[in-house]
Amino acid sequence: MGSGEWCLEKRDSLRTESVSSNENVPETGCLSIIVLGASGDLAKKKTFPALFHLYCQGFLPPDEVHIFGYARTKISDDDLRNRIRGYLVSDRSALPYEDVLKFLQLIKYVSGSYDAAEGFQLLDKEIAKHETSKSSKEGSSRRLFYLALPPSVYPSVCRMIRKYCMNKSDLGGWTRIVVEKPFGKDLNSAEQLSSQIGELFDEPQIYRIDHYLGKELVQNLLVLRFANRFFLPLWNRDNIDNVQIVFREDFGTEGRGGYFDEYGYASWQLFQSCTTFYVLCLVAMEKPVSLKPEHIRDEKVKVLQSVLPIKDEEVVLGQYEGYRDDPTVPDNSNTPTFATVILRIHNERWEGVPFIMKAGKALNSRKAEIRVQFKDVPGDIFKCKKQGRNEFVIRLQPSEAMYMKLTVKQPGLEMSTVQSELDLSYGQRYQGVTIPEAYERLILDTIRGDQQHFVRRDELKAAWEIFTPLLHRIDNGEMKSIPYKPGSRGPAEADELSAKAGYVQTHGYIWIPPTL
Repeated sequence: MGSGEWCLEKRDSLRTESVSSNENVPETGCLSIIVLGASGDLAKKKTFPALFHLYCQGFLPPDEVHIFGYARTKISDDDLRNRIRGYLVSDRSALPYEDVLKFLQLIKYVSGSYDAAEGFQLLDKEIAKHETSKSSKEGSSRRLFYLALPPSVYPSVCRMIRKYCMNKSDLGGWTRIVVEKPFGKDLNSAEQLSSQIGELFDEPQIYRIDHYLGKELVQNLLVLRFANRFFLPLWNRDNIDNVQIVFREDFGTEGRGGYFDEYGYASWQLFQSCTTFYVLCLVAMEKPVSLKPEHIRDEKVKVLQSVLPIKDEEVVLGQYEGYRDDPTVPDNSNTPTFATVILRIHNERWEGVPFIMKAGKALNSRKAEIRVQFKDVPGDIFKCKKQGRNEFVIRLQPSEAMYMKLTVKQPGLEMSTVQSELDLSYGQRYQGVTIPEAYERLILDTIRGDQQHFVRRDELKAAWEIFTPLLHRIDNGEMKSIPYKPGSRGPAEADELSAKAGYVQTHGYIWIPPTL
């Protein structure tokens, strides 16, 4: 393969090599994937398309795998297949329609309640039929339950799975469950949910999924930090002035204001989903002793345990004008749709470096990025400080990229300086390569038993311990949301807080994704 050529190989089996090999018993049995909430939006828009693309890449061989949909809706196998058919093929690839038909034939639907025995007994019977047809030995089959459901039904569903649908695991088989965020809405509710599920399943069986942790650039963070020599001496408080972790959306709640008001948007986007926390951990953690999932997650927990209590003066909350016009939102709602919070990590590497966490809806752009801003050059002989600082930016979405902002000489006869960049834009560098969707990667990790990119219970608890006091102050009305106009950067006070923390905004420079 030439240096400029890239390809995506088709795999023969889902039993491929992995960073983590934590199974001592060979896996020889068939695999049943059960999607609970199969008739809902998440399942048809994300879960089934992810399974389809894994199937097309050879990770879900039809002679080993069968897929079951389970929900309360009374529909037939063909009804479910017709519902999801239009979501399977995306613009990213031109897959033969024959592949769609073959994949759909792997899907069977079972209807039943989420808290009654009859439905789960029928589901277990259908799964057992599949296992028998594949001549799997008792105890060798694998069962993966994907809960594309609201968290309120997790406890009852898990009880039903535990009582009626478990697989014996003495011959290499297993039962695993995938649960979607939100994982509670404060420390107490998160711990209650964890306890209810933890009473039924061991931690190695539980996969708390946050799709951002499956994104290509997030997964690249460990490699960037620990496989490149020039980052090692720079990645500390001696050289870095501040770090921003930004999640911006250019649309509002779009009729779901009541849902966000119940949970509190700041809780959902910045705190409850905990996405920014786990990205923070990957940016700030120490090098793990190995790439085993538990070693990596141990280091992430240490970061969270080192975060100091949040100060009220280092928080700005906002609510976009028009949010309360949603008929599902109370007229006096104080729910934030925007938050900027400064976190401070009390350890040797990061003492004194502010981590500026930003999230918001109805803003002027949609992007998710990590922005590491370095300190000013001492003894600036070129007088170029006004042009801005060096920054290392990791663009998670859209237009995945990594680029370094740096000062260079302006072309010409004069000795003048200008800001430019060293740019790795994935769309240009890796032409013809399809970047997997996050759900594909995370579902495959679940099948392989690799929990590196999933949230462990003590991680979840440590994250909630940081933010729950602030959330309660918001709920009690002690902190007010500042109005801001839709399509703006958010409250001006947020930019003022960032500047006070040390962030220096670059004026006159705009990163433009390169064209092919």
